[in-house]
Amino acid sequence: MNEIIINLHMHTPYSDGHGTHADIARAAINAGLDAVIVTDHNVWVNGPEDYYRNGDKRVLLLVGEEIHDATRKPQKNHLLVFGAGRELAALAPDPQRLLDGVAQAGGLAFIAHPVDPEAENFGEPDISWVSWEVEGYTGIELWNGMSEFKSHLKSKLHAIYYAFNPRQSAIGPEQKTLKKWDELLATGKRVVAVGGSDAHALVRHLGPLRRVLFPYDFHFRAINTHLLIPKPLTGDVTADRKLVLDALRQGHAFVGYDLPAPTRGFRFVAQGADINGIMGDEVPVKGGVTFQIRLPQIAECSLLKDGKIIKTWRKRDMIMHIITEPGVYRVEVYIPYLGRRRGWIFSNPIYVRA
Repeated sequence: MNEIIINLHMHTPYSDGHGTHADIARAAINAGLDAVIVTDHNVWVNGPEDYYRNGDKRVLLLVGEEIHDATRKPQKNHLLVFGAGRELAALAPDPQRLLDGVAQAGGLAFIAHPVDPEAENFGEPDISWVSWEVEGYTGIELWNGMSEFKSHLKSKLHAIYYAFNPRQSAIGPEQKTLKKWDELLATGKRVVAVGGSDAHALVRHLGPLRRVLFPYDFHFRAINTHLLIPKPLTGDVTADRKLVLDALRQGHAFVGYDLPAPTRGFRFVAQGADINGIMGDEVPVKGGVTFQIRLPQIAECSLLKDGKIIKTWRKRDMIMHIITEPGVYRVEVYIPYLGRRRGWIFSNPIYVRA
């Protein structure tokens, strides 16, 4: 399998971002990304989707949409839509109707920032997802960079500190989001996890202070989604779009926080009696299953079954573990960075079935 790094969930002046599609592509190339998916609010921008180049470097820019009911106060139920190829915002008032529309268009739907609490001192409302009765979404945005920043805004001093020290912001996915993901997986659903930057390159003023909050190129070096695809990207937009969307649909992916150290090279695979599998795959438990975990460097690694840690290894980079029970197995990896223990890698599950 070939590994590519993509960044999801970002905005341009077509909604509330401050950089153009070309600006985003340029920042993505500088950050070494393979692809980005731009998701403006309630507008599908037809035209910018293409390969962008700078010398011998290139990045695939795809266009999706972040859809929500703009008439609802406060706004809830933000949905990231990829690959639909048409405008679907008119369906936003009814989340199930919207999801049905995405499916009919052949697209993918990811619940954006499932837990996004308010920042009362800055007039930012709670915009968490609330319609959990719906069916048909591909997955959830497990880790959202801007939502995590927002959660730190307890005062103006906090805002100034994190605006000028953005490397201190990311600690890990919201614990309530991790819990919700495990609850959904426990029902038997296949729910793919992705990481999103929610990049806006917002310009903010506080008295004489002016600051761009998390420029695109900073976001693109931080919380990313790594995909495993069967062959390298070709440079053909249509073919490569399909490779990206298929990997997202299948959950052949992990969330990597690439700022402390590159997460490229992480692997979580299963070897069964009859079939082998990678993240997102199903394997039968018959005869037992051997998990192999490879980390890019020595770190703290935990294996979880049905949301509960069953084994933790410290100061290891290669791990082998045999299991004999069905369940939903996933991996979390943590490393120290700037004086704190921080989330580094969150795998998608391997589904071991009876």
